[in-house]
Amino acid sequence: MLYLGADHRGYNLKEIIKNWLKSQDIDFEDFGADKIIPDDDHSDYAKLVAGAVAKNPKEDKGVLICGSGVGVCIAANKFKGIRCGQVFSKEMARVAKADDDINVLALASNFTKEEDAVEIVDTWLKTNFKNEERHVRRLNKISDIEKEL
Repeated sequence: MLYLGADHRGYNLKEIIKNWLKSQDIDFEDFGADKIIPDDDHSDYAKLVAGAVAKNPKEDKGVLICGSGVGVCIAANKFKGIRCGQVFSKEMARVAKADDDINVLALASNFTKEEDAVEIVDTWLKTNFKNEERHVRRLNKISDIEKEL
């Protein structure tokens, strides 16, 4: 399953991505915001999306959006099994998924054009993890760090 979440600054971009996902017949669940709420907090949406993905981090994915993309990325990465990456281009999305197998994508609504956001999500969803020994080794080291906390 693909989970979406955005605060007031990311709401409009989330709605554009939602419409694109519908047009592609991609199943998703929207954790909000359902409307622009000027004083909402990005961490609330990051908690919902990352919490859902963390239940099945090898299969499920999430897209989080706030103004800078930084806040949702920081919050999402607090969850065990979450590898959230902030991405600004489709090339970056491809590498982030292929090399680091990110399962949550963080977007910056203040710095990402609408058409670029759709290309980024599309590229990320279509890219497979390389599963090469060096990349697996690195992800295992991250998992080991999580176990130590």
